[in-house]
Amino acid sequence: MSVLDREIMALLRHVSEEAILPLYRALDDGQIEAKAPGDVVTVADHAAEAMLTEALAAFEPALPVVGEEAAHADAAVMDALTGDCWIVDPLDGTRNFARGEAPFGILVARAEGGVAQSGWIYDCLSGRFCAAHAGAGAFVDGERIAARSTGQTPPLAAISLLFMEEERREAVKQQVAPHYRLTDIPFCAAEQYPRLALGVNDVSIFERTLAWDHAAGALWLNEAGGKAARPDGSAYRVDEWDRPGLLGAASPALWDELAEHMAGL
Repeated sequence: MSVLDREIMALLRHVSEEAILPLYRALDDGQIEAKAPGDVVTVADHAAEAMLTEALAAFEPALPVVGEEAAHADAAVMDALTGDCWIVDPLDGTRNFARGEAPFGILVARAEGGVAQSGWIYDCLSGRFCAAHAGAGAFVDGERIAARSTGQTPPLAAISLLFMEEERREAVKQQVAPHYRLTDIPFCAAEQYPRLALGVNDVSIFERTLAWDHAAGALWLNEAGGKAARPDGSAYRVDEWDRPGLLGAASPALWDELAEHMAGL
C-alpha cells in the first residue's frame, strides 16, 4: 500500500469513527433534513465533510475540494470539477444511514482536468478499503484484485430506476430487465461498485452520475478489469455531472451485452 493510500485510509477511518459511527442508529429527528424528494442529509454528513475538507486541503493547499454538501449549498463549487480537485462524498448511502441500516461509506477521489486519477472507497461498518490509481490497478485492503463475475446465467443485474424519467424507466423494464436476474440495489455507490468487481453483481445501471457518487468507483472498477462507461462507450468524466447514464459491469464482455440491450433507449 502506498504512503498516500495509508494516509487516506487513516483519514477515512478517523472520520468514520469520529463523525459517522457515533450517530449510527442514534440520530434524532432534528438531525435529519430533507434535501430533495427521497434525498436526506444528516449532521453526520456535514461533520464528516468538514473534517475531510480540512484534511485534504492540508494535503495539497492549492487544490480545491468539491464536497457534496458544499455543492448543494453553492452550485458554483462544481466549477472546480473542470480542473484539478479533490471530490468528496462524506457519507454515501445517507438514506440507509438515516434509517439505521447498512450499507454506507465514504468516497474520495482526486481528479485532474475532469478525469479521476485516484479513488478511495471506505466501508464504515466493515472497514473495507478500496483504492485505485489510473494505470496502476485496483486494490482491496492493500491486495490487488481482478474483477470477477458471478458466473450466473442469466447475469445478475442491479438496476437503479430512481432518477429515470417515466418513459425511460418503462423502456428499461421492458427491453433490458428481462435479460437479467434482478437483484436489490444498495442505494450506495460505495457498496455497488465493489459488488461489481467482487463476484456479487454482474452489471448495474446508474442514471444520475454526480461526481462524488462515481468518480472513485468508476475508476476503481475499470482498474480492476471491469468496465464503467457511458452507454455510448465514452469514458466517464467528473465534469459532466449533469449528463445522465452510466453502465457498470464485472467485465468488458458483460458491459458490451448490457450496452447492446440499452441501445436506442
